[in-house]
Amino acid sequence: MANNQSKIAKLIAELCPNGVEFKELGELEDSGLIKLGRGNVISKKDISETPGDYPVYSSSAAGDGEIGRYGKYMFDDERITWSIDGGGRLFYRPASKYSVTNVSGWLKNLNENKINTKYLYFSLTDEWVKKVFDYTHKAHPSVIRSEYKIPLPPLAIQEEIVKILNSFTELEAELEAELEAELEARKKQYEHYTDKLLHSDLNMKSLGEVCEVGDGNHSSNYPKSNEMVETGTPFIRGTNLVNGTISAKNMKYITEDKHNVLKKGHLKEGDVLFMNRGEIGKIAFIPKQYENSNLNSQIAWLRAKRNILTPKYLFFILNTAYIQKSISHEGGALKQLTIKNLKEIEIPVPPLAEQERIVSILDKFDALVNDISIGLPAELKARRSQYEYYRNKLLTFNEYAK
Repeated sequence: MANNQSKIAKLIAELCPNGVEFKELGELEDSGLIKLGRGNVISKKDISETPGDYPVYSSSAAGDGEIGRYGKYMFDDERITWSIDGGGRLFYRPASKYSVTNVSGWLKNLNENKINTKYLYFSLTDEWVKKVFDYTHKAHPSVIRSEYKIPLPPLAIQEEIVKILNSFTELEAELEAELEAELEARKKQYEHYTDKLLHSDLNMKSLGEVCEVGDGNHSSNYPKSNEMVETGTPFIRGTNLVNGTISAKNMKYITEDKHNVLKKGHLKEGDVLFMNRGEIGKIAFIPKQYENSNLNSQIAWLRAKRNILTPKYLFFILNTAYIQKSISHEGGALKQLTIKNLKEIEIPVPPLAEQERIVSILDKFDALVNDISIGLPAELKARRSQYEYYRNKLLTFNEYAK
C-alpha cells in the first residue's frame, strides 16, 4: 500500500502540484461530462408477465439491489445507479444488460477521457457515507446535483486509485464468501433449534391479546430542522433497525420538548419494533439505552404483557421463518401492514418458565450468529474499516485555488 501511495504522490506532484478541481455533479452534467436520470416504472406484475434473464434493480439497499429478472432491458453499458428510496446507496454497474426502476437513479459517464466511471463511484461512495437521505430528504437526481462535490484529478491518478481500491474489494469479496459460508452453517443450526423450540400450535394467541401494539409518528408530525439536535432523544427510522437491534449510524435526534409533544412512539426497554411499511417484518429489540426513544411511521411497536409474555420471547417468535413467511412482502413502495392486521397475527404462547428456557437457549445461538466480535465477522469488519480508511485517504485532495 505504501508503494502505491508513493506512486500516487509522485503523479500528483507531477500532474497537479497546485491541487485539483472540485466539481458538483450538476456542474459536470451542465458541461456535458455526465448525464443523470431516473429509471422506469417496472412493477412485479411486469416482471412476472415478461420473464427473462436481465436483472432489475430497485430501491433496495440490500445486496446489489436486484428485485427480479426481466425479459427486457434499459441499458447495455457501464453506469452508476443509486437507491432513491433506500437511503441513496450507490452501486457500480459494469457494462451489461439491466434495468432500474423509477425509485432508482442512474449516472452515465459521457467522457471517459476526463472521468473514470469507477473512480467516480468510489468518490461518490466516500461522500455518501457522510450523508443522510431518508423519506423526507430523498436522493433524487435534482437533489444530488448539488449534494455531491467531488475532486477531479488527472485521469492517470484516477486510474491508479481505482486499481488500488479494486484490489481491496477483491480481497474483501473473498473474505466475505468465506464468512457467508461459515455463517450459513451456523444459521441453519440456529433455525433448526428455533423452529424446534418455537413452532407449536398449542395455546395460540393473537398479538393483540398478549401485547400493547402501537405505531410511530406520521410525516405531518416529523420534527422540523430546528427541532433536530446533535444529541437528544433518538428518532428511530427503518434504516436504524440492523440485525435485530438499533444502530446509531445515521441516527436522528429530536429535542426533549418535541419528544414530549409527540403522542406516539414513546418506547420502553423490552419493546419490540416491527416494520409495518417498507421492509415489512424487519424487527429490533429495544435495549435500556434506547428507552424513551421515539420513532417514525414506518415502524410499529409491541409491548409484551409481562404476566403472559417475555419480551425477548416475543422478539424471537416474530423473527421465526413461519411468522415472517405469513407476512406478505408483495407490492411496491406503498406496501404496509396495518396495526389492526398486526394485532391479528397469532403466536404460540407457552408458560412463562418455558419461554425463559427457550430465550436462554436462543440467546446463545443468536450471539454465535450475529456477534461481530467473533472470528470471521470481526476480521471482515476490520478489513472494511481498513478499506474505508484508505479510500478516504486516497480520495482526499487539495482543492485548486482559482
